[in-house]
Amino acid sequence: MAERMYLSRHAAPGGPRWALDGRYLPAGFTLDLLLQLPAGSVEGFLRALPAGDPAEHPPLAPLEPGHEVWASGVTYERSREARMLESSEADIYDKVYTAERPELFFKAPGWRVVGPGEMVRVRSDSGWNVPEPELVLVLNSRMEIVGYTAGNDVSSRDIEGENPLYLPQAKIYDGACSLGPGIELAEAAELGDLEISLRILRGGEKAFEGKTSTSRMVRPPQELAAYLGKELSFPAGAFLMTGTGIVPEEEFSLAPGDTVEVAVGEMRLGNEVAPLREAPAESG
Repeated sequence: MAERMYLSRHAAPGGPRWALDGRYLPAGFTLDLLLQLPAGSVEGFLRALPAGDPAEHPPLAPLEPGHEVWASGVTYERSREARMLESSEADIYDKVYTAERPELFFKAPGWRVVGPGEMVRVRSDSGWNVPEPELVLVLNSRMEIVGYTAGNDVSSRDIEGENPLYLPQAKIYDGACSLGPGIELAEAAELGDLEISLRILRGGEKAFEGKTSTSRMVRPPQELAAYLGKELSFPAGAFLMTGTGIVPEEEFSLAPGDTVEVAVGEMRLGNEVAPLREAPAESG
């Protein structure tokens, strides 16, 4: 199989710049424009662009501020087990695992997503926080899969477990979504057996490690993409997290200073957990 083309976004002087296979693309290139093309035209369009200087500046999250990140839930048996364990309404997770309609929810706007080397966060009002390593689909405006990246869907298990209606608070907050380091161009058929791994370091020592494969997903990626696009339009494309199959033991919770390392296929995404945010001072 030919080597996949690789897109990355960098903190270049004068503003973010996209690169193809490690060389800067023209300054006017945007991912928005690329994701308006049919999937079959993406590779040819990129190959026709002139390549510039080597991209030696730090990588950023591989999306633009106006992009949306959505997420899927309970797509692995391990996720179903964990969410049934944590929840006061366990049967809803058992039902959605085998239901025709998947669980889909909004995760983050592009401007809120952190990239490789940046800090993720855990909520100060939660005592049970975990990373969720996930294959993330890169979708064009037609909801065709054009590539993938790695993602970390940081989640507060105790908040969601208390009441399923609290899912937005458990999933959507500053520093709860990390993507990167770039985008591998790929078709849906190439994503069926990618290894996904998670390693968490605490004080430089391994605190947790686990592996799974996208072959263990109960739903194929293209099915999740099709459901997302049923009644939603994405003129500039979208990013779709596909759920996690790795969940740390019940007694584990992320802590400030931990380092989270996510790998999906050839992607390697690392983030440190930020200090807890101070509660606002009471007025009066």
